[in-house]
Amino acid sequence: MAEYGHPDYKGAAKMLGFALARQNFEGWRDFSDFSALALSDDERTSISWAALRSLDTSHAEAVAKAILGDAGSPLPAFLSPMEDARWWASFASRAERKAYALASFEALHLSDQQAFIQHISEIEVAV
Repeated sequence: MAEYGHPDYKGAAKMLGFALARQNFEGWRDFSDFSALALSDDERTSISWAALRSLDTSHAEAVAKAILGDAGSPLPAFLSPMEDARWWASFASRAERKAYALASFEALHLSDQQAFIQHISEIEVAV
């Protein structure tokens, strides 16, 4: 690497070492800023993938939430409530999906709750 490595890769490796040594927000911010200048989107995506893959689910979700934020409350349905709900759920965090699913289920009439449980049971059998 020292003899044949690309200068930007050497710089990124040094900045990563500095960030690890400093162990503070500024060090990681500096690494992020340097990486944005020296590395391509694909290279940074690969680094991010490798780092997130090394984490357990709860830590990976916390990192993604810190960067992307939560989906927030669902918007009122426009034309298709199910389509809108699926779109919102694709952005929502796990905690948001669980909270809104339970609250929505609890708000259903008893007959709708029973129909939902039947529907879920049929899906489980099909899988």
